[in-house]
Amino acid sequence: MEISAAGRLEVRITAADVGKRVSVRRLSHAGVTEEKFTDTVGVLASWDDGVLLITRKSGETVRIAESSLVAGKVVPSAPARRRGPAASYEELARVAARAWRPLESERLGEWELRAAVERAPRDGGPAGRRVGFTRRANSVLPLGDPGVPLDEALTTVRRWYAERGLPAYVQTATGAEGTQELLCAELERRGWVREVTAELWVGGLAPVADRGPEPSGVVLSRTADEAWLARYRRKGASEVALKVLESGPSVWFATVPGPDAPAAIGRCVVDGRWAGFAAVEVDPAQRRRGLATAVMAALARRALEEGASAAWLQVEDDNAGARALYDRMGFAAHHAYHHHRAPESSAPAGDGSP
Repeated sequence: MEISAAGRLEVRITAADVGKRVSVRRLSHAGVTEEKFTDTVGVLASWDDGVLLITRKSGETVRIAESSLVAGKVVPSAPARRRGPAASYEELARVAARAWRPLESERLGEWELRAAVERAPRDGGPAGRRVGFTRRANSVLPLGDPGVPLDEALTTVRRWYAERGLPAYVQTATGAEGTQELLCAELERRGWVREVTAELWVGGLAPVADRGPEPSGVVLSRTADEAWLARYRRKGASEVALKVLESGPSVWFATVPGPDAPAAIGRCVVDGRWAGFAAVEVDPAQRRRGLATAVMAALARRALEEGASAAWLQVEDDNAGARALYDRMGFAAHHAYHHHRAPESSAPAGDGSP
């Protein structure tokens, strides 16, 4: 905290610092005379009517009464990462978007509206219900200025998705230089609900390739067959799912054969220097045998052959097993990303994946 020459804590931020990363200390409870403080670090999203909104790295927005502040200062915009290849948020966002290509898209300034719509199975609800395969291909990617005021842009977004029978989702990111803490706060002020939070992790590709034995018994293919799709979160075959899964600059599918169904699967999209891993699934009965590691190693070796050198993947906050595996492989979190759903928009977005 900022301390004056006289040894007193000072508030050295103002409303002019909106958009900057700050660290503040406040009294934990109004009217408390004892020194009970709470510290908050994040991007100052707004300072209006005596209330500060600070968006943390996790995407959580904290409301702080100006009257409770005892100290505050501007801090560096992005702390150094512990490990992993250097990359900007925008570079990774574009690479990740190309790995989950929609079937249709439309530009709104520098925003991209994305959709990959399919009919729900007969046993999935009302007849004719439409769902989107994965939120990643059925949400807005807002990399810049939409070219119109925010409220007008969000009205366009809601109308565009309503025409396709889908809820409106906006992707946002927090926790790295150039991410969208301000947009997160503005969406939440308008009632948009943050439904999903996950992280994008990065790491070196060669260490992943070195972890698996050679040969590993992993079969690589350019297409996802019915067995692979059946193991993939039990989705089964879907024309839309196949189009999205097989999209991307250079896509590979990995399978570890089993007696009746694949013991493990995985997917990798090679895009320039990047190799993106996804859909690493293992038969619950065959876990803790190193199959996920073998799948990722086989895909990494193929990606190295195509000239990639860095790796990325997306992992949800509550997937402790996957996070531990990726940490051992040398991956580290780069930024958090979120899906904000429009208020009163309740139609399912698809399989629930981020």
